Amino acid sequence: MFVIIGFVISMICIFGVFIIHGGNIGVILKALPFEMATIFGAAIGAFLINNQMKVVKATLKGFGQCFKGSQYTKARYMELLALQYDILQKARKEGLMAIEQDVENPDQSPLFKKYPTIAADHHVTEFITDYLRMMVSGNLNAHEIESLMDAEIETHHQEAHAPVAAIGRLAGALPAFGIVAAVLGVVNTMGSVGQPPAVLGGMIGSALVGTFLGILLAYGVFEPLGGLLEQKTEEASKEYTCIKTTLLASMQGYAPATAIEFGRKVLFSDVRPSFAELESHVKGKK
Repeated sequence: MFVIIGFVISMICIFGVFIIHGGNIGVILKALPFEMATIFGAAIGAFLINNQMKVVKATLKGFGQCFKGSQYTKARYMELLALQYDILQKARKEGLMAIEQDVENPDQSPLFKKYPTIAADHHVTEFITDYLRMMVSGNLNAHEIESLMDAEIETHHQEAHAPVAAIGRLAGALPAFGIVAAVLGVVNTMGSVGQPPAVLGGMIGSALVGTFLGILLAYGVFEPLGGLLEQKTEEASKEYTCIKTTLLASMQGYAPATAIEFGRKVLFSDVRPSFAELESHVKGKK
């Protein structure tokens, strides 16, 4: 919602002031289809050349995410921490082997079924169960598991940032393509020097629309969307960091209640539940 509101405010301020100052919006509207075709066509072509298909698909998906609210809410994190508490508490009371079936078959696990929001996220569930499986096997110590976690989180981070970088490169190219469109318009104008001044003025104005559109699309549309997607990517990475911190704290001998406190502390302040909120939520799930 705020993305759309932001776009509306930008467009009203830019075009509204232009019209109030006596600008002829008709010139822009007349040139718009041709300049947009030139700029967007060149940008799309360059975008496809510059990115692998997996990045192209991830970028298109990322554009959709920009217009949706964040799924990483306080309620989600309370479920995540409560799930980890239940798993670690069961392992502490009954031994690590007691959670083996929960780890191997999370879809059938009563523990995971209590937290449908987390269980429905395949990637998060897989991340949790993979490292719990290593803990059950007992073949790796905390430092080795931490190293593996860091490597996986870094890989996730790189993959998630690929669309952000792609959008950034696209935003950087749009002003140049706007200049290309403007230069072509000027070339076209130079071929019509015998026309009356009013006609030449209109042709030059249409050519300059290309430069205007390139800059507007770059810094008024794609650059802001890239920044927003980057923030959403950081939110997603924080969830994995929370899981990592909690599980490592457990491996180092801390009680489940203390381990999830470690995980709670790494969350961003706006979605971090208070100690009392988390404690109440965990008790309510028993």
